Amino acid sequence: MSSKRVCQIIKLKPEAEAEYKAIHANVWPGVLAPLKRSNITDYSIHYYPPLHLLIATFKYTGTDYEGDMKIVAEDEETMRWWKVTDGMQESFIEGAKGSGKDVPWWTELEEVFRFE
Repeated sequence: MSSKRVCQIIKLKPEAEAEYKAIHANVWPGVLAPLKRSNITDYSIHYYPPLHLLIATFKYTGTDYEGDMKIVAEDEETMRWWKVTDGMQESFIEGAKGSGKDVPWWTELEEVFRFE
């Protein structure tokens, strides 16, 4: 499989902006390790203040996207991280209960153009 680029969005609660930026300035090493093991690289999150929008992008270089995402979702340190960060966010997906649950938390966007 060639690499896949993923773009996701979610709303950041305005009152959580400073805390969200602070925690991401010093991400727990135990959260980064399963991302690397699951073939995720070039991960970044951008913030658009007028709409309180978080925009995440990453490259996936593996061959089993669903399986690798399950590895991340089942990681204990990642689950602890999500308990902290999910409370700072509001999902656009109806019925979403949080990261790693049956209904996605972040909204994945369709790629409509790429230039390499």
